[in-house]
Amino acid sequence: MKKTIGLLTVIGMICFPALAQQKDEQHGESHVGGGYIPKKGPPPAKAQPHNNLKPAEHQPRTADVAGHPTAPHVHTNGTWVGHNTGKADVNYHLDRPWEHGHFPGGIGKAHVFRLVGGGPSRFWFGGFYFSVAPADLGYCGDWLWDSDQIVLYDDPDHVGWYLAYNVRLGTYVHVMYLGNS
Repeated sequence: MKKTIGLLTVIGMICFPALAQQKDEQHGESHVGGGYIPKKGPPPAKAQPHNNLKPAEHQPRTADVAGHPTAPHVHTNGTWVGHNTGKADVNYHLDRPWEHGHFPGGIGKAHVFRLVGGGPSRFWFGGFYFSVAPADLGYCGDWLWDSDQIVLYDDPDHVGWYLAYNVRLGTYVHVMYLGNS
């Protein structure tokens, strides 16, 4: 009898968090970060009439839901929040896209990389170097540049940029590939 109760307790401890998360997502609630990795990158943004932002000008952001980051982020239901300015956003215009070539490593959920050094202006993993877009510098101040895990996605709107998704935080920034060592 003790073994049966113990087994049921262990099964309950394993299943309850998964059921609770499923219930939250069915009711329209979604969480951010905590190891979640999106299955795919964001869809292209809907056409914007005209974006009057000046380069590196930050739009004031507020959390979309109480307790969520003010930075661009991804809900655990796969919704990308903050990737909505479209192709005309001057913050991500490059005169010479892919100046250093395309990233030859893997893109998407199956390719998780651990940062090993640097900072927003130049960080690296596996001998590959990247830089955060100037307009996104304010969104990665809490990243751990020597240990966080990231996943890269293609940016469907901004030629020459990738989206680096932080697995721990659930936030993302635009990054440019700088080449390899």
